[in-house]
Amino acid sequence: MNAKTKEAKCNCHGNVDEEVEGLRKVVLVGSPNVGKSVIFGNLTGKYVTVSNYPGTTVEVTRGRAVIGHAEFGVIDTPGMYSFLPITEEERVARRVLMGENPDVIVHVADAKNIERMLHLTLQLLEAGLPVILDLNLMDEAGGLGMKIDLDVLRKALKIPVVATIATEKKGMDLLKETISGYEKHVSRVPLRYDGLIESAIKGIEEGLEGSYGISKRAVALLLLQDDPEIKGMIREREKDGGVAVYKIAEEAGRGFSQPLNYVITLARQAFITKLVEGAATIEISRRTDLKERLSQLMMHPLTGIPFLLLSIYALYEFVGVFGAQVSVDFLERRVFGEYINPFVTGVVTSIIPWKVVQDLFVNEYGIITLGVRYAVAIILPVVATFFIAFSIIEDTGYLPRLAMLLDRIFKKIGLNGRAVIPVVLGFGCDTMATMVTRTLETRRERVIATLLLSLAIPCSAQVGVILALLSGNVKALAIFIIVMTSVFLFVGFLSARLMPGERPLFYMEVPPLRWPKLSNVFTKTYTRVEWYFKEVFPLFILASVLIWAGKLTGLFDIIVNVLSYPVKWIGLPEEAATAFLYGFFRRDFGAAGLYDLKNAGILDGIPLVVSIITLALFMPCIAQLSITIKERGVKMAVGMAAFIFPFAFFVGFVVNLILNGLGVTL
Repeated sequence: MNAKTKEAKCNCHGNVDEEVEGLRKVVLVGSPNVGKSVIFGNLTGKYVTVSNYPGTTVEVTRGRAVIGHAEFGVIDTPGMYSFLPITEEERVARRVLMGENPDVIVHVADAKNIERMLHLTLQLLEAGLPVILDLNLMDEAGGLGMKIDLDVLRKALKIPVVATIATEKKGMDLLKETISGYEKHVSRVPLRYDGLIESAIKGIEEGLEGSYGISKRAVALLLLQDDPEIKGMIREREKDGGVAVYKIAEEAGRGFSQPLNYVITLARQAFITKLVEGAATIEISRRTDLKERLSQLMMHPLTGIPFLLLSIYALYEFVGVFGAQVSVDFLERRVFGEYINPFVTGVVTSIIPWKVVQDLFVNEYGIITLGVRYAVAIILPVVATFFIAFSIIEDTGYLPRLAMLLDRIFKKIGLNGRAVIPVVLGFGCDTMATMVTRTLETRRERVIATLLLSLAIPCSAQVGVILALLSGNVKALAIFIIVMTSVFLFVGFLSARLMPGERPLFYMEVPPLRWPKLSNVFTKTYTRVEWYFKEVFPLFILASVLIWAGKLTGLFDIIVNVLSYPVKWIGLPEEAATAFLYGFFRRDFGAAGLYDLKNAGILDGIPLVVSIITLALFMPCIAQLSITIKERGVKMAVGMAAFIFPFAFFVGFVVNLILNGLGVTL
């Protein structure tokens, strides 16, 4: 066990990543939302984000686990429905299987949907991979009246089959024992296709000389199904560029009236149907339970919209009132205003005689009196309450139902209901949400979603501060919501019309509704708050230091002076330019600056609403810009930023013009 250890990395979802080179590798694969990440946590003892909706895992996560008497590297992959990928997350998962040379693959499958799950099992076997089938969620299958004979599956598939309820750690000992005792071998594929297809497979296998990390039979099947990535690999790795095997595949395709992908899928389905008939029995209940009725109400347009509004109101009361008003008022005015700031200022001024050094720590822009106060007293209560609320929503399984509800609207802006997941996640953290756009099927969807996240989706900290700024002013809050929603829909609609590309299809597995688990909510909130202190808090300190240095050199005043022109152009007092400068570091930092201006009586009425709208549309934070560059490329990220900055001020200008023109009083 000589693999070197490196420091675990974490992100805003609290996930970890460890070096596993040199260890025997266990790869977890399976459809989205079947419990792979829960099993990863059970095996490694490391927490990764677990939610009741598909698309939570969009990156490969690695951890170490002692199983039996040996140490293994455990790899958690994004969800994949098929070995023939459609989404980017499926491509990432398949590349892991083809490139990591795993010693054991645990196919985590949803027991209650066993018939659909076994397609991937068959494809893994056809790929010559060492597979253990883990039927997870056995409690939910049992709740539906399902009984599954594991021995029938073992005999038919000739692989180990275990049953687990990962959330309760039931069956985990048997799974570990099976992994520990697994001897790597190639199982015989139990399925044979039509004679013409088998003949083509044999011909392609004989014609392939390159190495692909999977069996040549699987490569042949993927070529017959017209997989573009496999075709590219064959072109690169075969001496004749794959001309001979392409010809075999084309001739085989001409022998059928339907596409070969359809014919092959039908053959697998026929085999699986027969297998499941012998392995599973279902006692169908005609009774629709309360959860099912509630689920249907959430997705129906007539009842789903009121349910959504009710959820938003509950979120407002908890985050906007309790978090952003009651908690912020206590921490900002009482704790910092009456105790911490006066005490620290007294100490610093008594031991440091030079005012220029005093200003680094205290006074108007000091690290403690500005940076720490903003981060702890204004932003932390907001993000903490939002993290609690969002963890509860995630655990219930409401998000996929919201996706079903809003699918029709999202199709108007070039997206589909699946994009609801990253958009809603954006209200928590736009950076993570930008990564989750990988789950969208087409490049066009990913670009549109990234643009909308950068422009019109304020993160949790911003939302909380905005709610605090507009508290008690229903008319102002309504204007803010109307303008932001209009910008979101207008820019999305325009992007969909101007951007060429494939129209999106929509499919999404709807998980059962569940009561949120207190331990899961606590763990998620804790890891996210930990991430906040590790990743965001230092940025507030850095911003304070840069502002102090800028004041010292005069650069700060120059930039504020330059910003004061567009600020005054949209009808704001020139003091607001300081808050917009803060917004370059983080938009929530800028929102906290507006909070100070309002408390000082400088900002109110129409200028307050205009400033909030403009800042909410302002530049994405540094972390979000970095991940946009990583996901969409430098050219696309710079292009989006170049559009967003002037567009934000343009919208502010128009809103100011309309409100004053109509004589609106706020």
